[in-house]
Amino acid sequence: MKIEVLDTTLRDGEQTPGISLDSNKKLRIASKLDEIGVNTIEAGSAVTSSGEREAIKMITKEGFNAEIMSFARTLKKDIDYCLECDVDAVNIVVPTSDLHLKYKLQKTQKEMIDDACEVTEYAKSHGLKVELSAEDSTRTDIKYLKKIFEATIESGADRICPCDTVGILTPLNAFKFYKAFTDLKVPVSVHCHNDFGLAVANTLSGIDAGAKRFHGTINGLGERAGNAAIEEVVVSLNTLYKDDDKKSKYTTDIKINQIYNTSKLVSRLSGAYLQPNKPIVGENAFAHESGIHADGVIKNSSTYEPIMPELVGHRRKFIIGKHVGTKGLNNRLNELGITVNEKQLKEIFDKVKDLGDKGKTVTDTDLEAIAEHILNIQQENKINLEELTVITGNKIRPTASISLNIDDNEVLEAAVGIGPVDAAINAVNKGIKNFADIQLEEYHVDAITGGTDALIEVIIKLSSKDKIISASATEPDIINASVEAYLDGVNRLLELK
Repeated sequence: MKIEVLDTTLRDGEQTPGISLDSNKKLRIASKLDEIGVNTIEAGSAVTSSGEREAIKMITKEGFNAEIMSFARTLKKDIDYCLECDVDAVNIVVPTSDLHLKYKLQKTQKEMIDDACEVTEYAKSHGLKVELSAEDSTRTDIKYLKKIFEATIESGADRICPCDTVGILTPLNAFKFYKAFTDLKVPVSVHCHNDFGLAVANTLSGIDAGAKRFHGTINGLGERAGNAAIEEVVVSLNTLYKDDDKKSKYTTDIKINQIYNTSKLVSRLSGAYLQPNKPIVGENAFAHESGIHADGVIKNSSTYEPIMPELVGHRRKFIIGKHVGTKGLNNRLNELGITVNEKQLKEIFDKVKDLGDKGKTVTDTDLEAIAEHILNIQQENKINLEELTVITGNKIRPTASISLNIDDNEVLEAAVGIGPVDAAINAVNKGIKNFADIQLEEYHVDAITGGTDALIEVIIKLSSKDKIISASATEPDIINASVEAYLDGVNRLLELK
């Protein structure tokens, strides 16, 4: 069964606190919505402002395949503004609950029916399609709700939409609720809000009950907790509902492989942050860190992924952190164009685990720096660092003590310096004075990534007599990185003798 999609990102979605889209952004989003196959685009509310009307006019002039709609109240002037914008249809929103009638409008149920019918007839007489949306339907007496729908259908309404305005339905109740309107001879739309995190589930239940259309927004944008996320509903219909022949029970016109880039476009233009764990389109939706999960996905993606990321235009990622396994790590290294042997992989793996235990998530840039450092270490080291302790403070002269393993012998030394790095290097030099005469020629520090926990890359140049060599190390601690780079350079100079 074909399910139509009404996108209200540009109207209900724009009501997200902090979001305001100018006409160019609205046009760009509308173009994308039309491109991916949205059936109806609610382009805004024509009565809102002259700027809003200009934006809607820009959209209607494009000749999109999608039906272009504007929000309207039960006022003829609202319809006039819609006509000025040359829209195809209007979404006439009619408050129906006693709460809204008494406190917001001070109208009786009969007065509301009369207004709804009058404005519906007015819109139809001017050639507009009408979708009659009953606001706060789920807190409205069901008999009255049917009565107002029947009256407006008699007046020409083409579609009806009982709205769960404050998101109080549950999936079971949503099925029963929307089922009650499927015998009214016009298509029923589902409109659910996400106040309890159930908008998508309730929308799916409404469709199961017989609704032919649903309202939603890209990324679930909207007032308070937002609306049903179109990407989640569409992919669920495509994937989770199968008939006896294992074919999709429901279809839409949405080009599913463009869902991810549409989501990113809307997020970028609206400035609305997209949480990483957002289903379907979040950056972590197909990301794996656990070694067990990564290993399973590499062998067969279905082990830990319900759909292929390519289905929605996304991509799989293996996150490098303390839960990573060697297979996931090696896979990511290969994706970065880095080939390592088993020993090198083990060294990189141990480094990543150590950083993970310190609360650091390793980025691709971090990983490349770690791998490059380890790939440059080819020799069996003559001198190895066992322990390093540094004491410093505003009234304490920096002091370092160091334990080195040199040819299986322990060497202990201590030294002071101008700063903690200087003290540590001085201690190293005292420890190796009987094995090497080393001069520090250059010292350079870079923060690879941002943040106070950024990995630090120390690059040094050392000399011994006529030999000069460069070395580097990557650590979140500048002192450790400096000593590691220094010892790496020393060992490589000793190798050249």
